Amino acid sequence: MGAAQIAVKHVIPAIQTAGHSRVEAIGSRDRATAQRVGSQFGIDRAYGSYEDLLADPDVDAIYIPLPNHLHLPWSLRTIEAGKHVLCEKPIGLTAADAERLADATSRNPRLKVMEAFMYLFHPQWRRARALVAEGAIGEVHAVQTWFSYFNDDPLNVRNMKDAGGGALMDIGCYGVSVARFITGREPRRATAVSQMDPRFGTDRLTAATLDFGDAVAAFTCATQLARHQRVDIGGSNGTIEIEAPFNPPIDRRCTIVLRRGDRVEPIPLERANHYEQQIDAFSSAILADQAVPTPLSDAVANMRVIDAVRDSAAAGGWVDVPAC
Repeated sequence: MGAAQIAVKHVIPAIQTAGHSRVEAIGSRDRATAQRVGSQFGIDRAYGSYEDLLADPDVDAIYIPLPNHLHLPWSLRTIEAGKHVLCEKPIGLTAADAERLADATSRNPRLKVMEAFMYLFHPQWRRARALVAEGAIGEVHAVQTWFSYFNDDPLNVRNMKDAGGGALMDIGCYGVSVARFITGREPRRATAVSQMDPRFGTDRLTAATLDFGDAVAAFTCATQLARHQRVDIGGSNGTIEIEAPFNPPIDRRCTIVLRRGDRVEPIPLERANHYEQQIDAFSSAILADQAVPTPLSDAVANMRVIDAVRDSAAAGGWVDVPAC
């Protein structure tokens, strides 16, 4: 649904190469755009509206890479059309949006609905979490995330306030997700500061701290800084360093680094396409009628933390994160 860059560059090719899926059709608000992308990828049916795409009886599931403010309404419309949903992150603009989608899904238990946090499907994250679980670095007390790029194009949706733009929504959601994924828990409270762009009204930089009790997670996300990303996980006996946490290469192996005392252990991971693995996992859940690997309860929890970060940046001070 739509011809966003992430769909054209990453997800459509992944659907076509994954083992349990194919692209039946593409829909865009502009038929010429749909036809151009369809021709590029050999997709037979190209629709000039999202409604026509939803009406196609041969389509089982819809991938939604639309701007953030359209995630909830079109996910709901897709459920109403009786089709499964893989929707880009963040799942909505607020936790209330995520809860609405979770409620709609619970009323349609046959349908699979999942938030597309593709990074979770890369082997480096499964290995990092396993190392933490087995105590390779002792007790985890700190997680630090940096994610930035430079984009000051006023026509780019990431710089449009009404479309849910800004650093926190676009890439800060990864910092929240990583902290929750590695610790396996929910933070109790959050504090944050944001630097707002006077032209766009969006946050061009947000830095936040999440309090997990015996662990602290900090992240910085920015849309007008040099391109960079990194995650460091700190434990009582060592650290894990992930140098390409969210956009690992799909054409070569990547490496995470385990440090314990004077010992430095690079851990090479097999080459993997995390978009393709996400598609396979989602498709397999549909075909086997099993739960999706990332349930909507996770999306709701992530959005509750994002809400607290946003509220703290606006008002100052610590803000409690509601319990799920």
